Amino acid sequence: MSTLPPSWAPAGASSPLDDKLGIEIIDFTPDRLVATMPVEGNQQPFGRVHGGATCALMETIGSWAAALGAGPERKAVGVELNASYIRPATSGVVTAVCTPVRRGRTLATFLIDVRDDQGRPTASGRLTCMILPA
Repeated sequence: MSTLPPSWAPAGASSPLDDKLGIEIIDFTPDRLVATMPVEGNQQPFGRVHGGATCALMETIGSWAAALGAGPERKAVGVELNASYIRPATSGVVTAVCTPVRRGRTLATFLIDVRDDQGRPTASGRLTCMILPA
């Protein structure tokens, strides 16, 4: 892990869903969060990574990015997720990279790029979070 989660983050920094899907944040750098998810165990019946699993990956990394920007005195909640699927991933691990578009006082928007083991794009998304008082 390049950059660790902040000291105020919940222990383990993952949710039960993240654990079930095998989502692991490997870099908590606020301007470029990185997470991985195995394809195996997250496929739809046709052997491709499930779109819902991909959306969960995007929501996880984007929500963490918003939480990091909001800090411990505020909370972030997702209000919109858009996802586009580009190419199927059928094996290995997909890697998501999340970068901020805008961090405002009440809304924060992030772009998420998901790629397969060969570096080919598999999906892209945009997550908007509302920033609220804790």
